Amino acid sequence: MKEDIVQAQERIEALRSEIEAHNYRYYVMDDPTISDALYDKMLRELEDLEKKYPSLASPHSPTQRVGGQPGEGFATVHHLTPMMSLSNAFEAGELEDFDRRVRQALSGEAVQYVVEPKIDGLAVSIFYENGLFSRGATRGDGETGEDISENLKTIRSVPLRLRRSVQALEIRGEAYMPKDSFARLNEAREEAGESLFANPRNAAAGTLRQLDPRVVASRRLNLIVYGIGYSEGVQQQEHSDVLNLLRELGLRANEYHLFSDINEVIRYCLDWQSHRFELPYSVDGLVIKVNSLDQQQRLGATAKSPRWAIAFKFPPEQAVTTVKNIFVRVGRTGVLTPTAEMDPVRIAGTTVSRATLHNEDNIRDKDIRIGDKVMIQKAGDIIPEVIAVLPEERKGEEPAWTMPSECPSCGSSVTRAAGEAAVRCTNIACPAQLWEGLIHFASRQAMNIAGLGPAVLAQILTRGLIHDPADLYQLRYEDLVGLERLGPKSAQNLLKALEESKKNPLSRLIFALGIRHVGERAAKILASHYDSLAALVDATEEELMVIPEIGPKIASSIVAFFAAGQNRQVIDKLVQAGVNVLAEKNNGTDVRPLDGKVFVLTGTLKDFTRRQAQEVVERLGGKVSASVSSNTDYVVAGEKPGSKYDRATTLHIPIMDENEFKKLADTDILDG
Repeated sequence: MKEDIVQAQERIEALRSEIEAHNYRYYVMDDPTISDALYDKMLRELEDLEKKYPSLASPHSPTQRVGGQPGEGFATVHHLTPMMSLSNAFEAGELEDFDRRVRQALSGEAVQYVVEPKIDGLAVSIFYENGLFSRGATRGDGETGEDISENLKTIRSVPLRLRRSVQALEIRGEAYMPKDSFARLNEAREEAGESLFANPRNAAAGTLRQLDPRVVASRRLNLIVYGIGYSEGVQQQEHSDVLNLLRELGLRANEYHLFSDINEVIRYCLDWQSHRFELPYSVDGLVIKVNSLDQQQRLGATAKSPRWAIAFKFPPEQAVTTVKNIFVRVGRTGVLTPTAEMDPVRIAGTTVSRATLHNEDNIRDKDIRIGDKVMIQKAGDIIPEVIAVLPEERKGEEPAWTMPSECPSCGSSVTRAAGEAAVRCTNIACPAQLWEGLIHFASRQAMNIAGLGPAVLAQILTRGLIHDPADLYQLRYEDLVGLERLGPKSAQNLLKALEESKKNPLSRLIFALGIRHVGERAAKILASHYDSLAALVDATEEELMVIPEIGPKIASSIVAFFAAGQNRQVIDKLVQAGVNVLAEKNNGTDVRPLDGKVFVLTGTLKDFTRRQAQEVVERLGGKVSASVSSNTDYVVAGEKPGSKYDRATTLHIPIMDENEFKKLADTDILDG
């Protein structure tokens, strides 16, 4: 047994070292040396070993980058040295004034400048102790920031262990969202009818303040470091040496150029304006710093900014063009998005002929019309948008634009919920949104159809085999066996999974239908209140709002969904296919042990995810709330429980540890 542990420890250490080395090659050097599949295989092996030998687990292991549970707020962190902001220059004369002040203060000493890109992101501070990641924080007010350690650990270019040990190191850097990640995120938000991030900086800031590290990980942030705030065991003479050291330690450091004359700096800055769009991340200027650290210290700082550095800010690149047409595209979630077709114009490094107009309100507020001359720019140097109309250029013949009343993809009626900007197609079988809806329908939390992933669905749709979710249950063996990567056995397994999914409880079917605002919790509530899907279909808004937790927004969405004739046709086909549309019978004598009880979950449970713990409570008749109040009956506390634990103690609410909660889970299993 002891030999097994020794061998496991050796293998774990080897895997950690190898994985971190590949992280460095991929995320810092942009020079991967292995395939993604091989990397994933090593990571899975490490995860399995750490699970088998929990005593060998480490918070600095590559497997610990993404936390399992959302946090409950951010603690305050005091920076070891203040994080100051930079003063700005917008033209060459201001850089000349900066150079004059520096040279006067240094009494004619020779001065060398370091020039680096100014990343458009969120300034952060990361502290390493004996070479190990200790904590990370936002800039905040410069003196104190918010502890975002778990979120920063999700960024792959942030090493959890430096390539060599340093006693203490407080590193300054810029967390940012790459252009492609920003574009995908805003596209997804637009599809969902959510407000868009104005630029990658706002997106990065909003992401790093998410309480759930899993959300942060999904948005694929990156980080570039640009300096050291505090150190022990590090002695560098120049800022360029600091950047080189940070690279040696395994961090992604800013690229830089050295100049001895301010005129060379100015020429470099002006030339850079046209090249900034070639980068995969957004840059809003260049930072000019005195290279000598001794000179930096003697120059000192004002109350807000250092005297030895300045930011040269780039002006936003804009252009004037003409709107030739406004067409509407339908997103995968049914949102109708108006888009301007324009005369092609060169901006931010590319030729632009289309720009999103976001929604009907945006068009009305800016009074954008076909034939208008408009000013455009790229949000975050990425997404073209119309920022203003030039009304003085109008001929007087330009008609006001209105959103169509029918979906341009399927001809169904469209709706706009009160208080929302998004206009939506109501047809569940609309071709423009069918694929995304089918992925949701087949997902584990919905109908749980194993083997029916996005790639298989794409092939089925391309061949015209289905036109709505109910058609899935009409698929035959000969339809499936000819699909790519779907042999005879896989085809049989998929047909078996489809057949098994017909037996799912009603709550899963309600959730699978994809009714707006109806999540898993609401679906379970509805299924417990109505004895059949037919009864829910016929429910009125007034009836629905009587149900606890079903508010006017959910009620309105349900009624609108079932009012659409196409959706009723799909439901009729599901019934004909034999899909269960009846709720589990309850004769009223089954009293569940937690009926009427309100639980709050806090901290990390070892043997349950947050979802699994919630399912235990709900199956036993209880309800899980997000916050502790006088109405709370029990608080289940795992590791690092946080403020909810303290509030429960103050209110004298019973607190249940994980062992006590397991007894409930055992009861749940026996009763199930």
